[in-house]
Amino acid sequence: MNNKRRVVITGMGVVSPNGVGRAAFTEAVLEGRSGVRRITRFDASELNVQIAG
Repeated sequence: MNNKRRVVITGMGVVSPNGVGRAAFTEAVLEGRSGVRRITRFDASELNVQIAG
């Protein structure tokens, strides 16, 4: 019995800290922008890490 299934990839996208979508991500990479930075939206002083992306 053949249990192989066919898979079709119809597109690709990007969701990252420095861009959502292919165009925004590519622009950020080409400009050398990082999505990693210090946490500022809440007080992270009690956490072991204060940098996120």
